Amino acid sequence: MTKTKDKVMPPSDVPVFFPRWREVLHNDKRLSAQEVQSHERHIFSYLKYLKACRRLATVASAFDFLQSLPEIETQVNQARAALRWFFRLATQQAAGNEAQPLSDSTAPVTSAPGTRNESVDDGTRPWDQRMVAVLRIRHMQLRTEQSYMGWARRFERWLHGKSVENASGDDVRRFLEYLAVEGRVAASTQRQALNALVFLYREVLQLDLGDLSGYTRARAGKRIPVVLSQQQCQALFQELSGTYLLMAQLMYGAGLRLMELLRLRVQDVHFEQGIIVIRQGKGGKDRVSMLPESLRAALLEQRERLHTLYEQDQQEGLAGVWLPPAVENKIPTAGTQWIWQWYFPSRQLSLDPRSGVLRRHHLQDASFQNAIRKAARAANLPVRVTPHTLRHSFATHLLANGADIRTVQELLGHADVSTTMIYTHVLNRGGLAVRSPLDNL
Repeated sequence: MTKTKDKVMPPSDVPVFFPRWREVLHNDKRLSAQEVQSHERHIFSYLKYLKACRRLATVASAFDFLQSLPEIETQVNQARAALRWFFRLATQQAAGNEAQPLSDSTAPVTSAPGTRNESVDDGTRPWDQRMVAVLRIRHMQLRTEQSYMGWARRFERWLHGKSVENASGDDVRRFLEYLAVEGRVAASTQRQALNALVFLYREVLQLDLGDLSGYTRARAGKRIPVVLSQQQCQALFQELSGTYLLMAQLMYGAGLRLMELLRLRVQDVHFEQGIIVIRQGKGGKDRVSMLPESLRAALLEQRERLHTLYEQDQQEGLAGVWLPPAVENKIPTAGTQWIWQWYFPSRQLSLDPRSGVLRRHHLQDASFQNAIRKAARAANLPVRVTPHTLRHSFATHLLANGADIRTVQELLGHADVSTTMIYTHVLNRGGLAVRSPLDNL
């Protein structure tokens, strides 16, 4: 078949945004199971084509994609039908008519074998759709986007019918007081709500609410971190195995935060120098920590297993791993390169909630957290243990062994040494470290 200009989709440079296309596709009762499978395969191919060409989803790029296909009539017709569906439903979504005529079923979409569905909030009204757009233009992390959108929606519900656009600075102050007085939230939670609302009004709606100070602030209590002894750490590790054991030992041995551990890539573990590079840690800062010598063999073995999985993904034509926007814009093919692969990848494939691309993401934090909790119960540890407890234990044990507090500060990535000083209280080295008078009797 000679591919000609598709009259149904005249070339256009107007981009469409349709991250939930797969969910809508699987709920479209007008399509047969074979059509759903065919549409899904060809839309995935189109999105992969866009990524490789660094283009947006436009009718013009869809036409070019069709032109790039082999001269096989059946394949071209199926791809054309899939893209017609994609752009038609994307247009309906933009007009606020998404999925209304598609299905009378409210059952959730079931994942294809070996995949995991994730959702993202794209907004339902002009103000929150604009907020999503600005968050993504600023390249905010997905978790930050979800947090900010959650607080904006919670503020909207609290307004009881008053529109977000018409809210005042006094409304924001009263909401923050409500969180502190009636909600009894922590000071950090109240600050997070404030940051989200300031972003909404200043950056999204571009409204000046004036001075937002003067509200009742949540009490910032002083908390001593939970720390395990070295014997308790060993008992915890004995209840873990496989990848979870390696992750727990690395988190304790290098003082990593949970997301820093999960976001490690192949190029971040330097065996020759004996270091681990933590990129884009808290505050967007990079730092270096030590690579425990006792984990060298296990980490090399993990890398070998990872390389086998990487080769399988490449043979199957899977899209590359997620990359920071700055890297993706500069090196579009970096996601398929070996050095950028996650060191602890998930067993399942998942759909990128923003782009709809099927790819392999890193292991989910919830699965590792559950493994740590179960191991702590099995070890009969008398305290509540989370993955972050291992980081607290790392810092405390370093100080107990005579490490300089400034060195520990750098290893932990603390901006202020006062944050690191809290571990001296755990060691009973704060103040004069006096003895109890009872012990002198």
